Amino acid sequence: MMETKPRALLVEDTRSMAMMYAKLLERDGFDVTIASTAAAGLAAIDEKRHDVLVLDLMLPDGSGLDLLEHAGKATPDVFSVVMTADGSINRAVEAMRLGAFDFMVKPFSETAFVASASNAVAARKTALKGGGTTKGAKTKGSTDYNGFVGDSEPMKAVYSRIEQVGRSTATVFITGESGTGKEVCAQAIHRVSNRAKAPFIALNCGAIPSELLESEVFGHLKGSFSGAISDQLGAARAADGGTLFLDELCEMDLSLQTKLLRFLQTSTVTPVGATRPVPVDVRIICATNRNPAMEVRAKRLREDLFFRLYVVPIHLPPLRERSGDVMTLARHFLTKFAREEGKEMAGFDALATERLTGMRWPGNVRQLENLMRMIAAVHDGPLVTADMLPSEVDTSAIETAQPGQSGSIADPAGTSTGADRDAPLSQRIGALVGEELGVVERALIEETIAACGGSIPKASRMLGVSPSTIYRRREAWEAERGVA
Repeated sequence: MMETKPRALLVEDTRSMAMMYAKLLERDGFDVTIASTAAAGLAAIDEKRHDVLVLDLMLPDGSGLDLLEHAGKATPDVFSVVMTADGSINRAVEAMRLGAFDFMVKPFSETAFVASASNAVAARKTALKGGGTTKGAKTKGSTDYNGFVGDSEPMKAVYSRIEQVGRSTATVFITGESGTGKEVCAQAIHRVSNRAKAPFIALNCGAIPSELLESEVFGHLKGSFSGAISDQLGAARAADGGTLFLDELCEMDLSLQTKLLRFLQTSTVTPVGATRPVPVDVRIICATNRNPAMEVRAKRLREDLFFRLYVVPIHLPPLRERSGDVMTLARHFLTKFAREEGKEMAGFDALATERLTGMRWPGNVRQLENLMRMIAAVHDGPLVTADMLPSEVDTSAIETAQPGQSGSIADPAGTSTGADRDAPLSQRIGALVGEELGVVERALIEETIAACGGSIPKASRMLGVSPSTIYRRREAWEAERGVA
């Protein structure tokens, strides 16, 4: 018996956008109904025949928040994804409190849009089976678990740990190399917790300039500093009732670590410019790609903050330690990106499989994902063959590459000879003459990140720029190919 298509109600008043979103969903297997007004959306909701509601918050005849609230009462088993061009965190919090499964700020990528709708459908199926949104246990024979893909023994141990700590209120400290899925882990913990229907707010401490980080975490009042043109809630208050995920914790300034410690001790925050503390109920999950104990010894991480946060540790294994998952992940990503590109790619030939499983993957799952994206974009298949893999995938080159070693743009694995690197820059740059500056900049940044094992903080030090500069560049590149 064929499984019926998931049914999506799309509420979007701009016709061109509605057609684009509908096409993306239909390409991913959805049966889509379009409503262009709040009134039409209300009528469609009352028909009670949809699995997921995808709606814009800015509608010509009403607020999408009113529509969301009505949907929560009329069809509580329908999961909702809201989207808006207004990035106000207050709107995000209000939408999540009204029961939204996810909140997306335009522009966003096509991949993120489709993934959000698909995740909503998957969570709904779990809830209808009796597990509720708080229990996303892997089904028998499946290779995925709450965003993770793979069933190697190291990952089974991770899944088990997530299930054990999910319903606890204890702080979780996630460690692991860049690209191992620390944010995926944090989201999985949130999904299996009793806070699953409350907000999950992620903050990358390495992506925000230090002078703005306090405001981003604790919020500020209008006029509290130059540029504060309105009140800002801050990530801690935005996550009230839910989970606050602090990624790249070791990039946080020591002065702010002191304030974070006070927040953890008192469960209150004092926005910049305010005089009275505000009570906040959040669960803290933090992550770093560094060794936190070494950061404490180096005086870059406060010892008292470390012991306050390091309650339940979860370490994510690098991909080289879960080799049995490499081809499972490769097939997953290839299928996903081939579908996005409208191509038929059935799998991998024997030599390609041998070469992929022989790699050390210094960039971990992120590196493998990007490689599959490139293959799906450039080649037609039907099988991925060894000659489709770039030259740096040769295992002899990868075996010698260690995270933190740098190579040239043409040789990110770091296999260039010393003589090549000692040559004057004017000689080494000759092949790039004629390329657009933006193309060269992007290639240099991405290859440096790859040479640093996926670590943006390491790459920023090598390039002589701040981590926030790199994050902003990558966000801009993603926006260029995203949905308006």
